[in-house]
Amino acid sequence: MLTPNTFRSVEGAYLALLKLATREHEHHITARGNEAREVIGVGFRLSDPRQRLPYLATRKANPVFQFAEALWYLAGHRDLEMIRYYAPSMRSSSADGINLGGSAYGYTLFNAADGDTVSPFDRVLELLRTETDSKRGYLPVFSAAELAVSDNPDVACLAGLHLLARKGRLHMVCNMRANDLDCGLLSDVFSFTMIQEYAAVQLGLELGVYTHFIGSAHVNDRNAERVERVLNEADERRHPQHFPFPAMSARTTPATITRVLEHEELLRTNKARYSADTIASLDVDAYWQQAVLLFEVYRQIEHDQTDAVSRDVLDALRPGLRWLLGHRWPACANAGAEQ
Repeated sequence: MLTPNTFRSVEGAYLALLKLATREHEHHITARGNEAREVIGVGFRLSDPRQRLPYLATRKANPVFQFAEALWYLAGHRDLEMIRYYAPSMRSSSADGINLGGSAYGYTLFNAADGDTVSPFDRVLELLRTETDSKRGYLPVFSAAELAVSDNPDVACLAGLHLLARKGRLHMVCNMRANDLDCGLLSDVFSFTMIQEYAAVQLGLELGVYTHFIGSAHVNDRNAERVERVLNEADERRHPQHFPFPAMSARTTPATITRVLEHEELLRTNKARYSADTIASLDVDAYWQQAVLLFEVYRQIEHDQTDAVSRDVLDALRPGLRWLLGHRWPACANAGAEQ
């Protein structure tokens, strides 16, 4: 039986694919002005999809953006206003400066299509509740119609997500038409495993394995130096960092996502500022309070332009999130030394 390589966390898969695409690549391509090294038809499996963050100092992963993007998907949004606050470069992918197109995966997954009253996501959940061992729980995202739009700046990289309930566990298979291994893979896996876990919670199932297949797996030449630094760090370190990621609250519902995003908007627009004690008293459970803490950290960095984020907020974060923040922003550096 041929199966993709299995890793416990996304970090291992990320490093393995970077090595493959940079040191053993099959092709050197130029697509839409981007020169890249490429391998075709690769995949991996995560035995524990909750371990969705890499702890590599050189890579400087951004958990604030990753939580924001996952919530943006789960809410079914496509507006540029929210997501560009966390990633200003995404504006270049918007045709009208207001909404995103193909990359707004949540808009396709969590909203009913024209002429329907149920979203594709909810319809698949309904199927999995009633049909044991169904193979039909597929959520297509990429549409051939996207290619008919002249100079489309935002064609979906995600082909679709396949949900499979087996023996009390919810597994998911992700199919990507293409993946930028250095810039896109980490955010994609974070968001898609969050969608998988969210679906498992709605169905009352345990979290199963996550499998990720890529048609074109590539590393852009402009990022080659950073990729090499990341690989060198991984080769040279003696003791890799490991911080367990908690399970999503079993009480998570669509209303939970709405409430978290209400707090996110207040912080993003600087209409509120929260202390750790304030966040601890909010109408969301401890799991989602971590996301609000991250948004408060980013509010202080963006709006207050502080040299040091409030210590109480940093201390309330889980150790792995503090570690990542400390390696990304000087204002959080006092957390970076904590192991």
